[in-house]
Amino acid sequence: MSFIQSKEMKSTFGIILGNRDVFPDHLVKTGRSDIIEVMNELGYNYVILNKEDTPLGAVETYSDAKKCAELFKKNSDKISGIILCLCNFGDEKAIANAIKLSELNVPILVQASSDEIEKMGREFRRDAFCGKISVCSVLYQHGIPFTLTGTHTCSITSKQFKVDMLQFASVCKIVKKLKNVRFGQIGTRPNAFETVRYSEKILEFHGITIEPIDLSEIFGEISRLEDNNSKVKEKIEFIKNYTPTTTFPEDGLLKLAKLAVVVEKWVSENELDGFAFQCWPSIQDNFGIVPCAVMSMFSEGLVPAACEVDISGLIGMYILQLATDTPSAILDWNNNYGDDPNKMVLFHCSNLPKSFFKDTKMTIHPIISDLKGGDLSFGAIQGRIKSEPCTLLRIETDDIYGEIKALLVEGNYTDDLLDTFGGYGVIEIPNLQDVLKVLCKEGFAHHVAASLNSVADIISEALSNYLGWDLIYPK
Repeated sequence: MSFIQSKEMKSTFGIILGNRDVFPDHLVKTGRSDIIEVMNELGYNYVILNKEDTPLGAVETYSDAKKCAELFKKNSDKISGIILCLCNFGDEKAIANAIKLSELNVPILVQASSDEIEKMGREFRRDAFCGKISVCSVLYQHGIPFTLTGTHTCSITSKQFKVDMLQFASVCKIVKKLKNVRFGQIGTRPNAFETVRYSEKILEFHGITIEPIDLSEIFGEISRLEDNNSKVKEKIEFIKNYTPTTTFPEDGLLKLAKLAVVVEKWVSENELDGFAFQCWPSIQDNFGIVPCAVMSMFSEGLVPAACEVDISGLIGMYILQLATDTPSAILDWNNNYGDDPNKMVLFHCSNLPKSFFKDTKMTIHPIISDLKGGDLSFGAIQGRIKSEPCTLLRIETDDIYGEIKALLVEGNYTDDLLDTFGGYGVIEIPNLQDVLKVLCKEGFAHHVAASLNSVADIISEALSNYLGWDLIYPK
C-alpha cells in the first residue's frame, strides 16, 4: 500500500538531423544511427524523418523542413522537446523553418559533432563547430529559445552528450508540466501569515490551476468514514510502517489515517499534482491532530504537500521534484549558525518526506503542543536532514508587477553540531549574506522549497529561458 505516485511516460523527442550539400553525407548517415542508439539506450521515444521522406532523413531544404514540420505536428501531443543534431555544418535556414512550421513551443537542444584532428580532409571534416554558431544566430533572430550542450561540440555517443540529454529531459519535463498543472488548496492560510499570499490569477495565466476546498468539507468526509473501513485500516498499517515512534496514540493514529484516506481520494478525483494544507490552528482545534505525517507521506510518494497553505512554496517543491524525480520539502530560512556568515539553520516543525532524514521519528508537535496540548498535536515528523548537496527554490507571484519570480540557490547540508527539534539541518551557502539581502529586498517569503540534489542549472534553464519567469540566481 502506498500513496499516490505519478506514473511518468517515457519522454518523446523530435529529432532534426542537419545537413548541407557541400559537406560529407555519410556523416549524417552515421549520426542518424548514433542518435537513435543513444535514444534507445537512455529509454526515450523519438520522432524522426524516415530516410525515404528526405535524403538521409535529414533537413536541408524548405521542402525537407515542411515534411519535418508536418511529422512533428502529427506528434505534437507527444513531443516534449526537439534535439537538433549537426553532424556537419547543417543548413540553418531549413532548420529554423522546420521548427517554425511545426508550431511546437518546446525546448530545443542544439548539438554539434566534434571534428577529429586526424580527419580534417574533405572526406571527414564536419565544420559543425561553425555551423552551430550559425544555427544559433538564426534561431536567435527568429526569437526561438534553445539550450546548448555542456561543451560547444561533442560526439553524439559521448558521455558528455548523454549527460546533456538527461538534463535536457528534465528541463523539458518542467516546461511541459508547468503549462498545465493542477494544485489543491485545503483551507485558508493562517491569519497571521500574509507572507504566503499569492495571486491565483497570475498563476492561471501561466497555466497553473488551483482547486480549493474548505477544511469543513474535509472534516465532513472524515466524519462519514467508519473506524473499521478497509481503507482506513490499510492507512493505519501504512502509517505504522512509515517511520518509528515511541508510541501510537490510538485516537491520533485513527484520525491521521482517516485524514489520509479523504485527502488521497480528493487528490485522485481532482487529478491534482500536489496540495497545500492549512496545518494550524483549525485542525488542532476542530479535529485534534497535526497533519504533518500525512503530508510527509504524500511528499515522499511524489505528490508534494506544502504547509501553511503556501501555494507558491508548493510550486517550488513541484519544480524541484520534476527536475530530480525525488521528493522535495518546504523549510523555513530560520536561524543563524553562530557567527559563520555562510552557514544557517534550515528548519521546519515538520512535514518533511522521510527520505530527507538521517533518522526520524513521529511525535507530538514540538511547537503546537505547547499551545494546544499533546493530546491534540500528534503526527509531527522530526529528525536531522542528511548531509547532502541542496538546491533551494522560492517562487512568488509579484502582484505589483504582474509576474512570477523565483529565487534559486545552491548549498550543502553539513555535519555541524546542532541540538534542536523539528526537521532541521545546518546548510552552508557560499554567498549566504547576499542571498539573504535579495530575499528581504525582493519580498520573498520566509519559506523555501528544497531538494537534496544539485539541479540549479536545470531549474534556471527551464524557468528563465523557456517560461520567461524573472529568475534571481546569485552565484
